[in-house]
Amino acid sequence: MVKAMTRVRVCLLVAGIALLATTICVQEVGATGATTSVRVAKYADDGETVLLETTVSYEWMEANLPVQGDGVTLYYHQGPVFEGDMWDPDETVNLKDKGAVKGTDIKDLCELVGGMSPGEEVMLRAVDGYHLELAYVNVYEPSDRQGPVALCWYKAEEPGKGYGWGYPGNDAYNNAMQIVFMAKTTNRDGKHVFGNSDMLVCLPDEEYQHFYEGYPSTNGLSGKWISEVLIYSGEPPAAPDGSPEPSTDSASVPWVVVGLGVAGIVLLGSGGYFLMRMRAAK
Repeated sequence: MVKAMTRVRVCLLVAGIALLATTICVQEVGATGATTSVRVAKYADDGETVLLETTVSYEWMEANLPVQGDGVTLYYHQGPVFEGDMWDPDETVNLKDKGAVKGTDIKDLCELVGGMSPGEEVMLRAVDGYHLELAYVNVYEPSDRQGPVALCWYKAEEPGKGYGWGYPGNDAYNNAMQIVFMAKTTNRDGKHVFGNSDMLVCLPDEEYQHFYEGYPSTNGLSGKWISEVLIYSGEPPAAPDGSPEPSTDSASVPWVVVGLGVAGIVLLGSGGYFLMRMRAAK
C-alpha cells in the first residue's frame, strides 16, 4: 500500500514538473513577436540599481521625439560574403533590405533617462533574448558611414507584399521594433548600406562586431522585437534621500572617531568589571 502511494506521488510530481515546463515554453513562445513599447532604464555602476527608467510606446515616440527616416528611403544591412573579400568595400554583395523605415534615434531614447557618458555602454534587448551592446561613440557621435542607430516602428508598403509593413503588428510590421543603422553614405548604386566594411571602420572593437561562422555580417546587428534600452553607467547608486551613497574607501572612514569610541567602550567595560569586584570583596 505504501509503495503504491509512493508511486502515485512520484507520478504526480513528474506530471507537475512536465506541466510547469510546458507552461514556461508556452510563455516564452507567446512572448515573441512585434513590440509596441520599449522600457528605457539607466543602471548604476553596480549593474543592478536602477537610477531612472521609463516606458514609452511607438505612438509616443513618433509624436514627441525626432523621427529618423522618411518612409521613402530604403536602408540596407549586409549578410556574410563567402567569396572574395569578406569585407566587400563596394557594399554590393548579399545586401539585406530593411525597407523604407521610420524610427527613433537610440540617443534620444537614452536622453529620457539622463543620457550616456563617454566610456559607458547601452544594451538593446529583445523579447526573445537577443541583445546588442553599443559604445557611447556609436550612439552619440556616429559617422556618416554608420548613421544614427534607429529603433524602427514603421515600414512603408512594398509592392507585391501583402503584409509585413505599416506600424508594429504580427500581420503588419512584424519585425518591429527593429534596429536599423541608417547610413548616410551610399554605395555605387545609390543605396544606403551599412555594410561589413563600414562595421570594420565604425565599430573597430571586435566586441561590438557581428560574425556568422567567421564571416562579418552587419545583418546580425539589425535585431528585431526590441523591448528594452538599458544604459550601464559609471554612476554610483543613489542613497534613499537621492544623494550618492557615501564612499566606503578607507580614506573616508573617520578612524580617529572610531578609535575613541572603541577606547571609551573598553574603559566603561573595565570600570564596570572592577566595580563589581569591589562590591563582591565587601
